[in-house]
Amino acid sequence: MTPKPRSTFVYVSYIRTTPEKLWQALTTPAFMKQYWFGMDFECDWKPGSPWRMLFEDGRVADDGVILESDPPRRLVIRWRNRWKPEMSAEGDSLCTFEISTEGPSTRLSITHSIDVPDSQLINGVSGGWPRIISNLKSLLETGEVVMKEKVAPKA
Repeated sequence: MTPKPRSTFVYVSYIRTTPEKLWQALTTPAFMKQYWFGMDFECDWKPGSPWRMLFEDGRVADDGVILESDPPRRLVIRWRNRWKPEMSAEGDSLCTFEISTEGPSTRLSITHSIDVPDSQLINGVSGGWPRIISNLKSLLETGEVVMKEKVAPKA
């Protein structure tokens, strides 16, 4: 059987922090809201648990299920966009966070993929992840985000 074509985006960043502090930053909703442009998160980050990302007005932006959670090393989420019909129609994607120590910094690798060729979702996250992780890195290293604009949902 021929494997399905896949779209994948990989983003790697090195952050001056510990793996434990990075894990907390990736899984603490109040902290996440600071670098995720005001988005709210609902999750307990345990395998099998649902997760939701919400706009400020309470509408669901994305949701899914936690597939793996190995603090402070690895987090795998089944992820589905809910606010853009063309992205939602592509189905579930997989987002994997891998954390490791490299010298005085911590390496964060994010791999976001879906079994859809030329995916609109992956095209979208390829612009979003660098902005989000730049904010996260800046917030952890300096106490401030570099970009403050909020995500504008479709009406």
